[in-house]
Amino acid sequence: MRNKETFRGLIVEKDEEGKTSSSVQELAISQLPDGNVTISVKYSTLNYKDALCLGPGGGGLVRHYPHVPGIDFCGTVLSSEDQRYSVGDEVILTGWRVGETWWGGYAEKACVKGDWLVPLPKGLAPKLAMAVGTAGLTSMLAVMELEKQGLKAESGPILVTGAAGGVGSVAVAILSQLGYDVTAVTGREETEPYLKDLGARDILPRQDIAETIKRPLESEKWAGCIDVVGGSMLARILGQMKYGASVAAVGLAGGAALPATVIPFLLRGIRLIGIDSVMRPFEDRVEAWQRIVSHLPADKLQSMIREVSLDEIPSLGREILQGQVQGRIVVDVNR
Repeated sequence: MRNKETFRGLIVEKDEEGKTSSSVQELAISQLPDGNVTISVKYSTLNYKDALCLGPGGGGLVRHYPHVPGIDFCGTVLSSEDQRYSVGDEVILTGWRVGETWWGGYAEKACVKGDWLVPLPKGLAPKLAMAVGTAGLTSMLAVMELEKQGLKAESGPILVTGAAGGVGSVAVAILSQLGYDVTAVTGREETEPYLKDLGARDILPRQDIAETIKRPLESEKWAGCIDVVGGSMLARILGQMKYGASVAAVGLAGGAALPATVIPFLLRGIRLIGIDSVMRPFEDRVEAWQRIVSHLPADKLQSMIREVSLDEIPSLGREILQGQVQGRIVVDVNR
C-alpha cells in the first residue's frame, strides 16, 4: 500500500558540476511548495517549454533544484484555503511560471496558488483538457486576437506555421471548425495526411517559405497568420500579408531574431501581435476555455493525442526540441 505522505514525481536534479539529470522518484508531501490549494493531478502534458526545463541548465527557466517540471496540469482539489475552490472540484492550471520557478504538474500531487487555477469547463474531460494544455490555449487566444482585429472566414486564406506541432495542430483544427480556409506549413511530408484530417485546405512545404528574400513586399496572399516559428520565416510572411492583415506571433522555434523591415507595417498596415498565455488574466482564460469546448471538435482533439507515462517524458523532451513530435503528448502521471 502506498504511503499517503508520499507521491511519485519526475524530478530534475543538478550535480556539483552543473549537469542536470531527471528521474521518477518518491517525494514527500512536505516537499511541496507553499501554495493554498493542493491538487491530486490526473494528467499533464508536454510542451516545448517543458523540454527546455528538462534540459541542460533548465533552458534558463529553472532557478532552483531539485525541481518538478510540468507547466500544465489538470486534477481534483484535495484541500483548499481559497474560498473559490472546494474539495472535489476539477481544475486546470496553465502558465504563471509553474513548472519553471514553481513545482509543476509532472507529479501525482501539486500545491499552487488559487489565483492561478481555472475551473475545468463542463463538457471537457481532464484528459482532453491536457490534450489542449498551454499549446491549445495559446492557439485559441491567437484566434481570438485575430478576430478582434477584424479577421473573418471570408477574409481569405489563413496561414499556420509549425502546423504539425502542438500549437499548430490545435490552431488548424479550431480555424477549420470556424470555417476558415487554412494553409498549414510543415517541414515533414509524412504529416500532411494528419494535417488534412485536422482540416487544412492546403499544405505549404516549409522550404517554400523559410528563406529570407531581399524584397520587403511580395504578392498579397494571407488574410491572417498564426506563427509558431519566428525568425526568417516570420520575416518572409510579413511581406506576403494582405493589406491591413494581422499576424499572431506565438513561438520562436525558428529563432528569436526577426530579419525584417518596417515596410510591410508602413505600406500595408500589417499588424504583428504577440500572444502570451503565461500571465493572461483569469477572465481571458475562462473565455478561451469555453470557446475551446465550443469550437475544437473532440474527435480531432483525440486524433492528436499520444498518451505517455512520467518515465517517458525525458526522451520525448529531446524529441520535441528537435521538432520530431507530432500533435499533443498527454502525460498520465499516475501510470
